[in-house]
Amino acid sequence: MTGTSIAAPRVLVVEDEYLIRMLLEDMLDELGYGVAAAVGTISEARKIAADGEFSAAILDVNLDGQEIYPVADILAQRGLPFVFVTGYGERSLPEAYRGRPALQKPFQAEQLKSTLAGLFA
Repeated sequence: MTGTSIAAPRVLVVEDEYLIRMLLEDMLDELGYGVAAAVGTISEARKIAADGEFSAAILDVNLDGQEIYPVADILAQRGLPFVFVTGYGERSLPEAYRGRPALQKPFQAEQLKSTLAGLFA
């Protein structure tokens, strides 16, 4: 062994439903990812998106009636990859974001794994 280790990518989780947020954190942990932060409001997400240290983000599209796109804009400006999570399907995304990865709720850990692998490829 060389004594060096590669740190697991750290992910920002933005999800307003507490139980789903906890489930995502557990899935990420099981898949070998770190959780940089897990938040449930647009204001928290905007702050962390602007200056947080993480490798990628998982963004619930609808946070208590507010759309996540201002946070997605910040991440895109920073060049950070992200995946949308939506119960409405990829077609519900604005045209500017239709090429971004999206997971349809409900999803399984395997779908999350392959989506994140694509982000980091």
